[in-house]
Amino acid sequence: MGSNAVLVVGGGIAGIQASLDLADRGLTVYLVEKTPSIGGRMAQLDKTFPTMDCSICILAPKMIECFSHPNIKLLTCSEVEEVSGSAGDFKVKVLKSPRFVNAEKCTGCGVCTEKCPVKVSSEFDMGIGMRKAIYLPFPQAVPRVAIIDKDPCLYFQKGVCKVCEKFCQAHAIDFDQKPEEIRLSVSSIILATGLELYDPAPISEYGYKRYKNVLLSLEFERHINASGPTRGELLRPSDNKHPRRIVFIQCVGSRTNQKGFPYCSSVCCMYATKEAILIREHEPECEVYILYLDLRVFGKRFQEFVSRARDEWDVKYINGRAAAVIEDPATEDLLVRYENAVEGKIGELRADLVVLCPALTPREDNKTLAKILGLKLNEYGFFETKDPLLMPVEANVEGIFVCGYCQAPKDISESVTQASAAAARAAEVATSAVAWE
Repeated sequence: MGSNAVLVVGGGIAGIQASLDLADRGLTVYLVEKTPSIGGRMAQLDKTFPTMDCSICILAPKMIECFSHPNIKLLTCSEVEEVSGSAGDFKVKVLKSPRFVNAEKCTGCGVCTEKCPVKVSSEFDMGIGMRKAIYLPFPQAVPRVAIIDKDPCLYFQKGVCKVCEKFCQAHAIDFDQKPEEIRLSVSSIILATGLELYDPAPISEYGYKRYKNVLLSLEFERHINASGPTRGELLRPSDNKHPRRIVFIQCVGSRTNQKGFPYCSSVCCMYATKEAILIREHEPECEVYILYLDLRVFGKRFQEFVSRARDEWDVKYINGRAAAVIEDPATEDLLVRYENAVEGKIGELRADLVVLCPALTPREDNKTLAKILGLKLNEYGFFETKDPLLMPVEANVEGIFVCGYCQAPKDISESVTQASAAAARAAEVATSAVAWE
């Protein structure tokens, strides 16, 4: 028996766009997201390039629309466990993990979070900020429902506390919640699982995780974000002083066959430029350098954006490959040694802060999903499509489509465009399945 429902896996901007397109066509959409809130990586960003629009200002209305749309069933804290059947009639088993908070009763008031005595590192803030054992992932989280992390929770670990339950006026705390198994029947499936950041710690010459003032680009994004742990004040981690010189290092773990990946991650040149402009806006006296191999600014108005950064904001671009980052133990300042490609000699830059732009990779979860769905992955873990140019959203299994970064490196606007394409193809399968009934 066919179904006009569609399963979307991944609640980032691509998954949200695909869900809204399908729902507006009158189709039922099950949006499955592993984390407690939809929003994905875009929710962590401060601005978007090349327009410098507020990221959450663009994303939050779409998140709310997705949550309130009558045709979209949102399944957060959920993962796909099994899939059987074929195009037009897939049978899906989804495992929904407990929040230990009743979603129907929780008002998102935040009192439980205020009263909770346990603090741990925040995943949303890339481990820089702190959160409680019961928490909302970020202020604009959708759904706005708290979740209890069992690992640090005193009640689950030691059988004591229950402070959140005591102060919850809505009586929403439910320590007895169990995992829930959900069975779905869908006509087609869209995968939009997003990306992860390569951990450059193995590239020891750059000092990541050894030197406090060496950050990943997304960690720096949370530092400069008004909703981040420093409320947007630009401070270096070692001593909370305002940095006066910041160096960005491009292609960390990308475009290399040693300690990384040979492909270009597509967005690093542009987001480094965006972050450099933000620095100059926040701290006009701070010098910013970007060390790059070559600038890959291929999108609409991208070259104009880089030219403006150079000419209007005095961002200094240096064509060279960083060789090493060395810390001065006395001051915790950093010395960046690099090969100057233009002059053909070794150069040095002293910096208060170094920001690494690492390779962006597909999520590890792709391997599990590929096994469940019978899909092919390429050598780097991206979902393979039938033809990257002619059929860029169609996986090797009929009725399954992919979009966003899980298919290949791309920026937000490309991900949204591809999500709409995947939704259009999935809708064709859904309407055909019903028509054959």
